[in-house]
Amino acid sequence: MGGISPKPTAGLYLVATPIGTAADITLRALDLLQNADILAAEDTRQARKLMDIHGIALNGRPLLPYHDHNGASMRPRLLEAVKQGKVVAYVSDAGTPLIADPGYQLAAGAIEAGLPLASAPGASAVLAALSVAGLPTDRFLFAGFAPVKMVARKAFFAEFAAVPATLVFYEAPRRLGDSLSAMLEVFGDRPAAMCRELTKKFEEVTRGSLAELAAHYAEIPAPKGEAVVVVGPPLKAAATAEAIDAALIEALKHNRVKDAAAEVAAAFDLPRKPLYQRALELGQK
Repeated sequence: MGGISPKPTAGLYLVATPIGTAADITLRALDLLQNADILAAEDTRQARKLMDIHGIALNGRPLLPYHDHNGASMRPRLLEAVKQGKVVAYVSDAGTPLIADPGYQLAAGAIEAGLPLASAPGASAVLAALSVAGLPTDRFLFAGFAPVKMVARKAFFAEFAAVPATLVFYEAPRRLGDSLSAMLEVFGDRPAAMCRELTKKFEEVTRGSLAELAAHYAEIPAPKGEAVVVVGPPLKAAATAEAIDAALIEALKHNRVKDAAAEVAAAFDLPRKPLYQRALELGQK
């Protein structure tokens, strides 16, 4: 295929690749794969397969492996090439480099050395899952993979239990059922979605409560393909006078009146001023 645009300027380019359907690659990504002086990939076989699908030949250019195990030895070579005025394009197995994929230290090394660094954005499993989960997207937190051990996994989830945002996690299929059960225990029963094989032939999106999802995936064999689990934000508590007073009393144990009122106002989605007055009253009892 011919070049889509003139040769890019020298620098390190972090190139997003499809997470499933090969047609989801961007024109800019194709341009960089076509015109880079050096290509680096988390898995060179995957990169070569993608290039073959789109008719991009190596033409003698190096295609170098770069991953967590060889990063320390490969980084100097890639950064030196950029220093010499080369165009270096890095791709991970699928999706956007650095998002639960290698590349952070490579990008940090380029920044530290004052070298040009650019992103060629594209597919991301995080954003694809948020798009189809049917949960709020105005505020979200991506937490990546949970630890393997159950005790550590529950402690990991507990870090995000009070975050007022939609939560996004990656999970391996064999641990999906256990993780959903742990989420239910830590987060309580919230709306959630399990997204698997996104953009692929057997794409699956299962929506429901955490209780429903945990029960479903506990009863069936572990599905194939990496999963993205999207969990809705904490549910607002009922704003009864008793519930508000109880929350204020608890908040006053650890906060000043002003901060306690602000905390409870956020929790119940209520105006702060009347809660401040009520906190003053409760503090005097």
